[in-house]
Amino acid sequence: MSMLTPPGMGGRYRVTGKTYPRMRRPKKRRRIVALTALPVALLGLLGWGTLQLIDVFTGGDQASAAGAGARCAARPSASPTPAKVYPRPDGITVNVLNATTREGLAKKTADELKKRGFRIGEVGNAPKEYDKKVKATGLLLGGPEAADTVLPVLGTQLAGAEVRPDPARKPDGKAKTPVVDLIIGDAFKDLSAPGDADKALTTLTAPAPAPEATRKGC
Repeated sequence: MSMLTPPGMGGRYRVTGKTYPRMRRPKKRRRIVALTALPVALLGLLGWGTLQLIDVFTGGDQASAAGAGARCAARPSASPTPAKVYPRPDGITVNVLNATTREGLAKKTADELKKRGFRIGEVGNAPKEYDKKVKATGLLLGGPEAADTVLPVLGTQLAGAEVRPDPARKPDGKAKTPVVDLIIGDAFKDLSAPGDADKALTTLTAPAPAPEATRKGC
């Protein structure tokens, strides 16, 4: 027996030369190792994919959120919606008519409206169709073209007044300004306080707020 032969080994493992025999694993064991490693790799791949899906549905990490916020902040803001053009008080002529049994209300109201910048037209009693028939603080009458421009401006001066466009009323071609009627009703006590009227007029003529951003991800 050669001195290179380990103790207890003989037969086909007996070393007769100066080198040890190569001890190879059986091929069947290699297949087992390969088959075991494949499911492990697949599980790892599935786990990675699951994490990616979680990021998608939860919005990603904080860095991604910060980046998205920066992109949204960099977008130019939408311009405010242009305000509807309303006439100034000095561009409106008001007929002040009294539909109540109290005397002197038409003149007193007309004088106050003049101080607030309105032009004054006719001052007197209301026509028969309205006389003693207006229960509200007042009735504002005008043509269809005055419904959403002139009448709202006059309405800032008298809280609780009813606004009624008259389709049959035609613009006066000779008048330099739109002409509307303020018919004083039974519930009338006084015009709105100047401060309240100014605030209501400012709110009416203020530009509409800009629309919110609707871009996806912002």
